[in-house]
Amino acid sequence: MYRYIFLFILVGFCSCSRSGKVEVKDTSGMHQASVDEVEKLVEKFILAESGSTIEIPAGFYEFNTQLIIDNLSNLTIKGAGMEETILSFKNLKTGGEGMKVVGKNIVLQDFSVYDAPGDGLKTQNCETITFRRVNATWTNGDKSENGTYAIYPVQCKNVMVDACKASHSRDAGIYVGQSENVIVKNCTAFGNVAGIEIENCSNVEVFNNKAYDNAGGILVFNLPNLPVADGKFTKVYKNEVYENNHINFAVPINESPNGNTVTLIPPGSGIILLAAKDVEIFDNKIKDNKTVGIAIANYHITGFPSEAPNWSPFSSNISIHDNEYKRPLSPPDLTKDLGKLIAAKNAHGIGKTQDIVYDGFWDDSISKNIADNPMNICIQEAEIENMYFTRFDLRKGADAIEAFKDYDAFVCDYDVKTNVQSIAKL
Repeated sequence: MYRYIFLFILVGFCSCSRSGKVEVKDTSGMHQASVDEVEKLVEKFILAESGSTIEIPAGFYEFNTQLIIDNLSNLTIKGAGMEETILSFKNLKTGGEGMKVVGKNIVLQDFSVYDAPGDGLKTQNCETITFRRVNATWTNGDKSENGTYAIYPVQCKNVMVDACKASHSRDAGIYVGQSENVIVKNCTAFGNVAGIEIENCSNVEVFNNKAYDNAGGILVFNLPNLPVADGKFTKVYKNEVYENNHINFAVPINESPNGNTVTLIPPGSGIILLAAKDVEIFDNKIKDNKTVGIAIANYHITGFPSEAPNWSPFSSNISIHDNEYKRPLSPPDLTKDLGKLIAAKNAHGIGKTQDIVYDGFWDDSISKNIADNPMNICIQEAEIENMYFTRFDLRKGADAIEAFKDYDAFVCDYDVKTNVQSIAKL
């Protein structure tokens, strides 16, 4: 029922944004790999053995087949640099991903993947996987026909994503899903629906990244009915999350059980937590995101079924502190329900961008009173008195939405524990 409670909101201004900016290399002056060179490279992947290195010389390579590594160990795939080695899958006739890798102790570095019909670079069921100086993008810009994820490690253990670029995906640029022991650092994500998404993962640190010109900058989600249930223990720090005001060009896949939750993200979202557990957000620069700097949301707000085995729909044990905020002059988004709610019903006046929003759902089996802070939402921002904070109460339906600016119940400390030392040396 909750997904429909915002449809009554009518505000008399429009706040759409489309960048259209495409940052790709001009490949016309590059060495254009011959058919023979491309076939020999495909053969290298087919014949690769554990312990080997696949070196890809500088050049522009056009493929009509996927590049696949299946169950190899101690393998390195190495180009001459993101700008020097470009693998194009625009003419791919079979398969979805440009490159798909399954294995152990894998290093992918110094190349770009262009225009895969599905995901750009997917690694699945890998143990110890490193992406370093890898770029994945679509050269036609922000199109709903683009692939879903640019850089996509899923169901992996020990994941390093370092100094990578991801752009123009119709879902998430850098998506790490259902994985444990993860570092995402020094990366740039722009022109995607979501810049960086951590979904159903545990023991994660996301730091020193730039997320800009996406609909949503950085997401930490826990979704139901996935092979890994509740992820927890994530730190998001020292990132620049700015101007994420891009139109949301995602296409819904289905309506049940999860739909496609990224379609619900309002343009202008800096950092969004959805059913997130044990997350610490600190020392980030969160600026000029036109709808909200940080949104703390529970799964109820999506309107999708919120019951599943070994999973909780509530965000809990959240620590937000020592971030730097700047609200833009532009009005909040009106293309998505959450944006409409923030624009029309926040506690600071119609059309006001918010620094922090809490949707206000909580587990009343823990406490009947939100003043007890039952979900342990802790906010310790130095300038909180001058910030725009809104807690909503949506439980009574569309005719009785309430908004509160009082944050006293959420002034507390919570220390999230992570330990990524074992993968920091990758």
